[in-house]
Amino acid sequence: MARVRYLGPEPVTVPELGDREVQPDEVVEVPDERFEGYVCQTTNWESVEEPGAKKKTAAKSVPQKED
Repeated sequence: MARVRYLGPEPVTVPELGDREVQPDEVVEVPDERFEGYVCQTTNWESVEEPGAKKKTAAKSVPQKED
């Protein structure tokens, strides 16, 4: 799933997301096949994570052996 940020000044209800109310500056997941339908509305939505992008994970720290 892709992720987008809502840029509007007040909450909006998004029927495509199950009538979910999205708050200003909130990041939501949208179906990959609908990503372009959001980000083409540049005054309302911005891309956070494009379709097919791998989620970043924290690197595991490996303990150093002491000599």
